[in-house]
Amino acid sequence: MLPTTQFLDYLRYERNYSNHTVTAYAEDLRQFEAFGNEMWKDIEPQQVDADLIREWVISLMDKAYTSTSVNRKLSSLRAYFKYLLKHGAIEKDPLRKVVGPKNKKPLPSFVKEEEMDRLLDGNYYGDDFKGCRDRCIVETFYSTGIRLAELIGLNDADVDFQAMTIKVTGKRNKQRIIPFDQALKETLQVYVAKRNDEVEGGCEALFVRPTGERLYPQLVERIVKKGLSRVVTMKKRSAHVLRHSFATAMLNHEAELGAIKELLGHESLATTEIYTHTTFEELKKVYNQAHPRA
Repeated sequence: MLPTTQFLDYLRYERNYSNHTVTAYAEDLRQFEAFGNEMWKDIEPQQVDADLIREWVISLMDKAYTSTSVNRKLSSLRAYFKYLLKHGAIEKDPLRKVVGPKNKKPLPSFVKEEEMDRLLDGNYYGDDFKGCRDRCIVETFYSTGIRLAELIGLNDADVDFQAMTIKVTGKRNKQRIIPFDQALKETLQVYVAKRNDEVEGGCEALFVRPTGERLYPQLVERIVKKGLSRVVTMKKRSAHVLRHSFATAMLNHEAELGAIKELLGHESLATTEIYTHTTFEELKKVYNQAHPRA
């Protein structure tokens, strides 16, 4: 039987862990002991080795525990055996060569193409300055994939209507040129005309408030969230979701990964590759819904 009482007292009184945390440690150790007792009656710490711990991890994964939960339980076990090693109850730490399962990175959230079409082609925005501006902001994010800070930093001089390109200043002041289509060109031109009528004295910044001041992040996020709320119920409705939506739409229409990397301003291709997993997940959903034997 594992001697856990002194260890739990150590956590509670010397490390000042909360009752909730101590209870969680106790449950993890009890669960491991129950597993060990299936192989060793009244298992002792000296009998625990790396193989037994790995088998326990596998059993947890088989029971549909997430990698995050398994790693938390392993963390409890590591703390316990380090305590035993420090106090001379065992001669070596059985977890020193045990590696927990890798935590899966969450796939990026994105808005489907038909939902974006409904938002941008529908009558959700007014014809006044704010309506034109808000619609233009959403379309610019979706059509170019730029970051929130990059959009806020855009100036009139960065937009070349003749070449249909935008010069974007990204992270570490690295600049890149992003092309845009005829639809965004028309939307931008309508917005700029409305803005020039609204704001006296002209503007340096592309997207502004009625006072002519440059936008700030919280306002842009509210504009995006309000727009996306009209067509989707997903929890995440941010400017970054529109960036993900741009990349996913490009991949779905057979754009090369390297080209998407340059458009997004990623340093590494590995960062861009996560969107291939997103499109594959969507493909699996389509398969499961459509195939008669799925």
